[in-house]
Amino acid sequence: MRKPLVMGNWKLNGSIEMAKNLVAGLKNELSANAQCDVAIAPPVVYLDFVKHQLGKSNIILGAQDVGVNLSGAFTGEVSVNMLKEIGVTHIIIGHSERRTYHKESDEFIAKKFGVIKEAGLVPVLCIGETEAENEAGQTQAVCARQIDAVIKALGVQAFNGAIIAYEPVWAIGTGKSATPAQAQAVHKFIRDHIAKQDAKVAQQVIIQYGGSVNDKNAAELFTQPDIDGALVGGASLKADAFAAIVKAAEQAKK
Repeated sequence: MRKPLVMGNWKLNGSIEMAKNLVAGLKNELSANAQCDVAIAPPVVYLDFVKHQLGKSNIILGAQDVGVNLSGAFTGEVSVNMLKEIGVTHIIIGHSERRTYHKESDEFIAKKFGVIKEAGLVPVLCIGETEAENEAGQTQAVCARQIDAVIKALGVQAFNGAIIAYEPVWAIGTGKSATPAQAQAVHKFIRDHIAKQDAKVAQQVIIQYGGSVNDKNAAELFTQPDIDGALVGGASLKADAFAAIVKAAEQAKK
């Protein structure tokens, strides 16, 4: 059985004080023997501080992005080895905001995926369609294209131990969310698409939902058979709201 993962993406939010209080709140709210994995991805400048705040807790330290180069004259870049050295294990790539604002292509994101795997870390690959693509009936085609970029570059086996986060772009930060049935249909499509290459890989890969998840819609989403947790944005900035989502995942997957 796949163990669900609920991951909080802080995006460009936070401060030393906020990070300290949020981590303390999560440690207080969450059980030490959680039935699902929990991760947080603070801004890169707070990663080392957050790592020390986490101490011996089971909360996983994640990063919001990574560069493709390991060293050299690449001003402003952060390498996978640097993240690994300070305790990061999970790295988000391909987030719609990176695809949109930084013009990152499917092929470039696949290259990041390979760098992360080579370092022995866990890529969290974000995929999903825009509102226009959704209305044009292109959801499946977009998701397939973004997955196939990784398969073409690295082979389907690269998804062993990896995570996919389906995030309909039209639902991110908008308050809109796919219905549980809509989200399940896309998650099933993603799993079936990978199964065409390797059924075993498809059954073990964790597929999160990442479109405006909150404590109100989490329970219904997590009861769907192919939804293995969530990539959470705004709700991850409050310990009680994020913990409620984690607890919903635990309850749904019992």
